[in-house]
Amino acid sequence: MGEGGGTMSVAEQTEQTVTAPGGKGAGTIAPPPNRLAVIAAFGATYLVWGATYLAIRYAVESIPPLYAAGFRHLIAGCILLGWCLVKRLRPTWAQFRASAVIGMFFFLFGHGALHWAETRVPSGLASLLIAIEPIIVYVLFSLATRQWRLNASLLAGAFLGLAGVGLLLGRSLLVASPGVALGGMAILFGAISWSAGIVYSRRSKLSGSPLLLSALSLLCGAAMLLTAGTLLGEWRGFSLAAVTARSWYAFGFLTVFGSVMTFTAYNWLLEHFSPTLVATHTYVNPLVAVLLGWWLAGEAVTLNVLLATAIIIGAVMLVDRGTTQLNRESVVPAEI
Repeated sequence: MGEGGGTMSVAEQTEQTVTAPGGKGAGTIAPPPNRLAVIAAFGATYLVWGATYLAIRYAVESIPPLYAAGFRHLIAGCILLGWCLVKRLRPTWAQFRASAVIGMFFFLFGHGALHWAETRVPSGLASLLIAIEPIIVYVLFSLATRQWRLNASLLAGAFLGLAGVGLLLGRSLLVASPGVALGGMAILFGAISWSAGIVYSRRSKLSGSPLLLSALSLLCGAAMLLTAGTLLGEWRGFSLAAVTARSWYAFGFLTVFGSVMTFTAYNWLLEHFSPTLVATHTYVNPLVAVLLGWWLAGEAVTLNVLLATAIIIGAVMLVDRGTTQLNRESVVPAEI
């Protein structure tokens, strides 16, 4: 979820097939992007989104998890919606309806589960469990289309991904405490929900500005998260005065850098480079999350964690390679 994810997957999955590299349309030769801008944009998707897992852990230390996610997405959604209004973008009823569904899958269940789980699960382990999302997306998309297209890379990646998750759940989670194991299961539930949202957004074939769709989905998800948090009683005993400085800094980082700035960089990259190249952040984010959790938060990096990291990243790369091969095979050559 793709915290590497927050808002980014909304834009990627709803418009990825529409936006061509260069984003200028056929016949238009765009000037090459500035090299420093490219480095900064890729650095943001690699490092900032990798750091969001630790930031979530710090934020939920003194802010109730559903409130932390809800207010974060509310602020980010308002900023993006204001940008849309400046650009004179207006939503349709179909976009509202689809954004509510996407907001439920992505933010209420996806990010809601992640924020709650990180009150119990180390941030590095959370990032590794979420890293198997491409495998879940493939399975759910195959179920939805009733078409099971396989190759050796996909099969190997799926089995490796399951092995990596089993290694984490079997040792790093279950031997710790029941609360950690429950948090791990919640993260997997959130990953499945996020993947279901991706499948829905692809099959809905909804057209429109990725920026507008992201803003609407963020706002719908924020409303659901804040409502759920209130119904579950997160307001009881919560006081702004009790929020620590570290939680405030983490909350600000998640809102400004994690959602708004890196989302903008991500969309800009999609306009200039292929989605496959841009998606390489999914390989790097878990590494960044595990290293930051070890370095700054003292999270244990055991041999099991290192093995699981290598296995899961390898699995995601194999699945990505396998799906790319299938997509190339399905392309019909144009007539000359």
